[in-house]
Amino acid sequence: MSFIIKDIKNNIARLTIDRPEAMNAMNEVVLNELESAIQSCIDDESVGVMIISGSGDKAFVAGADIKKMQKIGPDEALVFAKAGQGLTLTIENSSKPIIAAVNGYALGGGCEISLACHIRVCSDNAMFGQPEVLLGILPGWGGTQRLPKIVGLGLANEIITTGRMVKSSEAKEIGLVNHVVPQDQLVTKCEEIANQILKNGPDAIAESLACIRQGDGKSTQDGLEEEAHRFSQLFGKKESNEGLSAFVEKRDPRFRE
Repeated sequence: MSFIIKDIKNNIARLTIDRPEAMNAMNEVVLNELESAIQSCIDDESVGVMIISGSGDKAFVAGADIKKMQKIGPDEALVFAKAGQGLTLTIENSSKPIIAAVNGYALGGGCEISLACHIRVCSDNAMFGQPEVLLGILPGWGGTQRLPKIVGLGLANEIITTGRMVKSSEAKEIGLVNHVVPQDQLVTKCEEIANQILKNGPDAIAESLACIRQGDGKSTQDGLEEEAHRFSQLFGKKESNEGLSAFVEKRDPRFRE
């Protein structure tokens, strides 16, 4: 039985975490299947954008499997943390944009998976949180590193140390999500964004994501050097030739034909 439903249409891959009886909670099997599905889409030339969501209308991912975690010691916990971090790094480092369609609870590891995505869209019933401290542990899949960069140090300190949940309206206000929409419009909104992305050059998108990612933590000057290098390397290639020619000729570019 697979816990990931993969559906590819019109250059968009929809990956649905399908474990509704556990509110799509992540164990090692689900984690490995999701990472494998994402990597297969990265390697698939027909895919330009990915959308990750959870099955049902209650949860994106309600967290890691607590019953599983209750039975492990430090050594196994380290392996589990590294596996979760590997998944979130695969998402973050993807050359193709990944949109989190957060359809309900995104708690613990679920929040951390969404944080690793390039764009986050949530339904109006969505709830985010890093409640690990309530269990005597801490976020282990990147929450302590990515949340401060997205919402700022002060808010991240509060959200993580209190373990409180963040409603969709607050998530939008603090920049945790890009858009909040009614539940029945979530997929439509994500596909709308995906289709806007698909109009643009795949290499330009990949290099832009790399500039943003690799500039993080560097000085502005070092980031500018990286940007100038990647900018220059796109010139003289088929994609930039098509894009520049299409603009001059006043027509739509044909990047994905």
